[in-house]
Amino acid sequence: MSKPNTITVNLPQLAKMIDHSLLHPTMTDEDILAGLKIAKNYNVATACVKPYLIPLAKQELDGTDVKVCPVIGFPHGNSTTEIKVLEATAAAQAGGQEIDMVVNIGKVLGEDWEYVTREIEQINTAVVKYGAILKVIFENDYLQPEHIIRLCTICTKARVAFVKTSTGYGFVKQADGSYNYKGATIPHLKLMRQHSGPEVQIKAAGGVRTLDDLLHVMSLGVTRIGATATIAIIEDAKRRGIGMDPIQIEFKPMKEEGQVGGY
Repeated sequence: MSKPNTITVNLPQLAKMIDHSLLHPTMTDEDILAGLKIAKNYNVATACVKPYLIPLAKQELDGTDVKVCPVIGFPHGNSTTEIKVLEATAAAQAGGQEIDMVVNIGKVLGEDWEYVTREIEQINTAVVKYGAILKVIFENDYLQPEHIIRLCTICTKARVAFVKTSTGYGFVKQADGSYNYKGATIPHLKLMRQHSGPEVQIKAAGGVRTLDDLLHVMSLGVTRIGATATIAIIEDAKRRGIGMDPIQIEFKPMKEEGQVGGY
């Protein structure tokens, strides 16, 4: 019988949990090349890139099984549905194998569910047509639990591949006037797993900075994370004896109300 706060994993499984994030607006092509090298060396699930970088990512990752994951409507989801569909279609045609799109947050908060549903369905149809899959980003920091639950229901009915917590750039004005965000939290991840169909996977983003964070969200049913801390996570796994064969490992749980790092 497994102990509390333990999980059985191996190194390849951990690596394929990671979408290595290369999304900061200041990143140059040189920065991107260095990031793609990390994605390749650690054999992660995908390299998450801005749309104009799809050709470069495809070129650099050729010959590996690391997929190209462009973002659309990023980070605020405010383009028209028509433009988001065009952007998603272009991204899939250019070689994007997984597409991360941001919902129209204002429409979600205004509870215009017809608009939100139609947009998600149209974008999902567009990417699936070209052999890609869709991850729908909610930006949970802006939302109440009832919004998250409704989005999970909509995404389940639309048969999207993943629901995702955050962009990593959904900054909320705090009481002291500063801007910050929580990203993926344990209560939100539990809520998303509970209200999404079993065929819909969960991505925790806003990022996971440590191996313990990753192991904890895995234990909740999360199957993908967005992270910039790929090297730190995988190297820590190696130090703690995680290799090619599955082993049971103990993790330090995050606080229920706490955040999961940041991109």
